[in-house]
Amino acid sequence: MTAIQELSAQARSGTGKGPAYQARKAGMIPAVIYGGGDAPENIALDRHQLELVALSGTFLTTLFMLDVAGRKTRVIPRDMQLDPVSDRPVHVDFMRLPEGATVRLAIPVRFKGQESSPGLKRGGVLNIVRHEVELFCPADKIPPYIEGDLSQLDIHDSLHISNFALPEGVKVAIRERDFTVASIVAPTSVIEEQRAAAAAAAAAAAAPVVEEGAAAPAAGAAAPAAGGATPAAGAAPAKAPEKK
Repeated sequence: MTAIQELSAQARSGTGKGPAYQARKAGMIPAVIYGGGDAPENIALDRHQLELVALSGTFLTTLFMLDVAGRKTRVIPRDMQLDPVSDRPVHVDFMRLPEGATVRLAIPVRFKGQESSPGLKRGGVLNIVRHEVELFCPADKIPPYIEGDLSQLDIHDSLHISNFALPEGVKVAIRERDFTVASIVAPTSVIEEQRAAAAAAAAAAAAPVVEEGAAAPAAGAAAPAAGGATPAAGAAPAKAPEKK
């Protein structure tokens, strides 16, 4: 059973920027509850109490029991707006979760077995492709995270979503492919050495090839004129015709 935290709230009349500003001025954070087949409900929460749970890092995957004047509703946060300057909450959207509800959430990914990974022992680097994975979760079985095992991974090996053991009833949102979550890549120094070796091989392949036994032309030797015959070695130069 997923742990549920209690959170007190009070009904809020009015909508729009004016009533929301008045709520913040009174030390409250405006919020709305929607879904579950009922009409949206405007509420306000104590700023200090909200900030204690909102800045925990797991707020958007935590179930809450909202107590609005003695009437309790099970909800989960779906969005939290932050002030661009102070980075403090200014508005929260909650979704009702009736019994048997399923919700789509971005669940954090964690890893174990780093100390046993052959690739990491050889100096490889863990490349995390997805820090979170979208999952369909029963409201009563929302995992705080999913964990991947790196203990058997060598350099160039990958960890796919199929390698993760998901809790009962939890399903992956993307089912069309077995996508990569993390991989072990070679260290930067090795990659640079491989690139340098490849560049040297390419340069060697592009260099001109001299046929075996062929003599290279002597430095400074004049090339024969186009279409002209080359004079034999030792031959006397031709004389100019005599004038009559």
